[in-house]
Amino acid sequence: MNEQKGQLIVISAPSGTGKGTVIKELLKLRPDFQFSVSATTRKPRPGERDGVEYQFISHDRFADMISNDEFLEHAKYVGEFYGTPVKPINEIIDSGKTVILDIEVQGAKQVMSKDIDTKTIFITAPDMAELEKRLRGRGTDSEEKIASRLEQARLELKERHHYDHIVVNDIASRAAKEILSIIEK
Repeated sequence: MNEQKGQLIVISAPSGTGKGTVIKELLKLRPDFQFSVSATTRKPRPGERDGVEYQFISHDRFADMISNDEFLEHAKYVGEFYGTPVKPINEIIDSGKTVILDIEVQGAKQVMSKDIDTKTIFITAPDMAELEKRLRGRGTDSEEKIASRLEQARLELKERHHYDHIVVNDIASRAAKEILSIIEK
């Protein structure tokens, strides 16, 4: 059994910031890092696979997991629920590995409020115009959903000062290297 505990890294960003792309780049740089697969009630986007990008579960199953205290954190975001199952996180950290959590601001606040040794990183787009361009470029959301995501992004940006570090995602590979530097300090 490994005597040294691993690290818990929380990464948050407004929708459309490119957080998922940056995390993929980070995991290319450090394949030994473990990515935490969150649970969500939203439907998969094209190309997403259950158990890889997310655990796609029903609203009823999510509610049961909340009742059974099975989440490290959970939040409602733009009409859907997201949460981090706690058991796999504890197993990864206890094995001495670094685990990366991709979670929303609400969930990150829950983790920050707990007595857990965590590094927190907030990723931003260069500006709101670029964020809107990225959201529209996905081609997956209605105008109403895009407007909702932009409004949510404005609210989340106000919370970035609660994080240990802020990283601008202008180029995903550069942002990933900056995050790796933060983690390795």
